[in-house]
Amino acid sequence: MRPADLNRLSVSESADRYVELVRAKTLTGALSTSTAEVYARDVATFVDLVGEEVVLDDLSGEDVDAVLLAFARKPDGRRRSQPGGRAGEQAGDRAGASQSASSQARFRRSISALFKHAVLAGWVQVNPMAMATVTARERGGLRPERRALTREQARGLIGAARELGGGPGGGAAVTKTPAASEEVPGAGAGAGRVRRRDQHTELRDGLIVLMLSTMGPRVSELVRANVEDFYTNDGVRYWRIFGKGGKTRDVPLPGDVALVLEAYLLHGRMASADKALLLSWRGRRLARGDVQAVIDRVQRGVDPGSRRSVTPHGLRHTTATHLLADAVDMDAVRRVLGHSDLATLGRYRDELPGELEVAMRSHPLLRGPASG
Repeated sequence: MRPADLNRLSVSESADRYVELVRAKTLTGALSTSTAEVYARDVATFVDLVGEEVVLDDLSGEDVDAVLLAFARKPDGRRRSQPGGRAGEQAGDRAGASQSASSQARFRRSISALFKHAVLAGWVQVNPMAMATVTARERGGLRPERRALTREQARGLIGAARELGGGPGGGAAVTKTPAASEEVPGAGAGAGRVRRRDQHTELRDGLIVLMLSTMGPRVSELVRANVEDFYTNDGVRYWRIFGKGGKTRDVPLPGDVALVLEAYLLHGRMASADKALLLSWRGRRLARGDVQAVIDRVQRGVDPGSRRSVTPHGLRHTTATHLLADAVDMDAVRRVLGHSDLATLGRYRDELPGELEVAMRSHPLLRGPASG
């Protein structure tokens, strides 16, 4: 039941108290760290859109509708166009694109959770979410805007990552990193500046893009990975991925990715007390927000004709789409991505150009009788 006395907190103060409670739940295992981060980020956005000094109890259903619409129109910072991209790219890749239906639905769930707690805590008399009418239209099956890279685009990005990683097919080898007191030659403003030993990040960047493109982990799973999470069994290199809800899955690394991983551990990863696999040049665990910048850097090595802006989640779509397009067992793909339900794969399966034509040309019912 709601407490008898109403506590008229401002939006900012109620958000701070709620986020503190959410983060405390991670200590008991009630929420995963990544989920708590999403709640905190959405609540911070809610405060920005409403105003810090507004009293939470003064918000009506119309106010909540206005906030939901404002969020829907808010540009998605992850969707940035890159110089040299093809004309006529999908709407989801243009700069200034609004929030997707799934992002809007997620934001609404986060705000609903805030108001549900506010009712129990006595911060509001009536939950305004019950009177909100704005909803996001969730799309099932194939998405109208493609997130997955085409085969040509994906191979171009993987090729650029191999160049950095010095792996098979890559022309670059592991280069000698300058010593701490060594000057880096070159013209311009950067000439003669001292480069630190721990600024050698080319192998790391190549490894990040290869893992995202071929294994499709969530970006939170990638940055949480530790060196000890990788092990070898019967000559095969595995990554023990700690996913949502405390679930783990052991995924074998493709051979090329395993080679780049070994090169990175031997030559690219700086000595650090931090057990994280991916380190910043300062020796700290790489933040999830830094991963997009890594992808953008690697993209510069892709031929402009094959280049398309993509987010870490778009590379997760790329993994799922191309594994399924090559008739890889659906349950195997589910396990690689860490889904608990096969039905979820429909959200990650994007349409590829020409795939229907290929399917009809090789129709199983029109082939000749099997021999023997």
